[in-house]
Amino acid sequence: MSERDGTGASGASGAGGEAGAAARPPAATRPVRWAADIVSALREGARLRLDYSAQSLWSADRLIAELRREGTPYAAAGQVLRGLGAYAGEVIVRQTGAEWWASGGEHWVRTPDGRLWDPVGEAQRCFEGDGSLRLLCRDATTGS
Repeated sequence: MSERDGTGASGASGAGGEAGAAARPPAATRPVRWAADIVSALREGARLRLDYSAQSLWSADRLIAELRREGTPYAAAGQVLRGLGAYAGEVIVRQTGAEWWASGGEHWVRTPDGRLWDPVGEAQRCFEGDGSLRLLCRDATTGS
């Protein structure tokens, strides 16, 4: 799974978890929007309901696997992958009180135990056949 050691990343301070949007760190702005956009798009277009639960990541993994099996070019799947990765990050944030960190245009989730996770990168690895958003969430929320 995609855990980072935390070196070299500049984080934003602020409250994580399900606090109001004003209390979220500035690094959360984009991934929170990406996650909300994919939830809305999949509800409208694919009739797929994502509810920010860990169980809903099964559906996200299946959707990514389906895109891969259909031979969807990465260029066409990129925004969906970014949205599903951000969605998985939001699941972790909401379950653990983690917060989003950003550096160099990349976004990670920092769990309360100090570990950094790369859910957007994990969605891309899932598309390549070597990753799982569900397992990333499991690993990030177990504190191991």
